[in-house]
Amino acid sequence: MYFDRFINEIEFLIIMAGQERFKTYGNVFDEFTRRNLFKLQCQGFFEELVSPISIGKEANIFSARTKEGGYVAIKIYRLENCNFNKMWSYLMSDPRYKNSKPQRRQIIFTWVQREFRNLMKSREAGVHVPTPIHFLHNIIIEEFLGKGNIPAPQLNRAEIKDIDKLHELLVKELRLLYKKAELVHADLSSFNILLHEGKPVIIDMSQSTSTNDPNSTEYLARDIKNIAKFLNKFGFEISDERLHEEITKNI
Repeated sequence: MYFDRFINEIEFLIIMAGQERFKTYGNVFDEFTRRNLFKLQCQGFFEELVSPISIGKEANIFSARTKEGGYVAIKIYRLENCNFNKMWSYLMSDPRYKNSKPQRRQIIFTWVQREFRNLMKSREAGVHVPTPIHFLHNIIIEEFLGKGNIPAPQLNRAEIKDIDKLHELLVKELRLLYKKAELVHADLSSFNILLHEGKPVIIDMSQSTSTNDPNSTEYLARDIKNIAKFLNKFGFEISDERLHEEITKNI
């Protein structure tokens, strides 16, 4: 009995010591998140958090060093600041999640699971997306894209050398996403496309939905409008209608 209590106390001290390093990041992690980060750390998914990549209203993204000396990206959804109503509206119309429960914390966990699932499905279809590695509750671990610990730039901040080639590559990715993965991103813009090794990589796929979603046509039109606007800004003149045809037509 006393030995078991001693072991439990030791385990608790180890857990608390491990969590201390997570408190250095602006105190953005609640106790639940710190415990799960430490659990993932103990399971060998990463050695330590290195630096923030993005701090948003709903999620924080950090680079983390692995035992092998490489990096992964860790995306952490905030448990209290997320727009639950918006998340729920997207989940309700997605046929894959019609049985989801409208509980605040469960919505976030489903949201994370959905992003992991969308990344897997996209990658299997040949779409360039970060490789999903693991997820736990409000945390998702993905492939880190960049050089060393420097993340690849978002498309809106990247140096565009050949807009014609970029258009060709974007159409290829979006066709694969729509026709083969049977997904619509639903929040696509130059902010959630990275330019990595000269190729566009689609990120932030938690909102991505099935083409069987009754709202998918509206979402696709919105995505296309954003991409056409970006291409036009760089001198590649293309209408929303023309881009829509390039992405959705049968070959």
